[in-house]
Amino acid sequence: MSDPRPLLPLVSDAEADPRVRAVFDDIRAVRKTDLVNNFWRALANDPAALERTWGEVKAVMGDGALDPLTKELVYIAVSVTNGCEYCIRSHTAGARAKGLDDAGLAELLSVIALANKTNALVNGLRPTVDEAFR
Repeated sequence: MSDPRPLLPLVSDAEADPRVRAVFDDIRAVRKTDLVNNFWRALANDPAALERTWGEVKAVMGDGALDPLTKELVYIAVSVTNGCEYCIRSHTAGARAKGLDDAGLAELLSVIALANKTNALVNGLRPTVDEAFR
């Protein structure tokens, strides 16, 4: 059984140095919420990593060729495959805020399960990739 205790303390607003406070304020502004979730508060123990990761999240999850819901669905799929409960829950909440309903989530989980199964079969069988797919 996994140990649910965090490895590092969660950084509060009162304890945050100016670099961390700036990122926390930007998270609140970009996401239009007062919540700075525990992932960011744990990561704030390393201000450089916090700044770098938040910048990447804004760049990748922001406006682009994929719509915001699709990005959340991809994030959920990778998180399920990697077994990251925190990310599964946080990105499911994000996807629900963007319109994902129970039926869509159930279907997504079925697609994830199927992809993992067929990936395992292909990795075991090692068929040559069809010319049409190259």
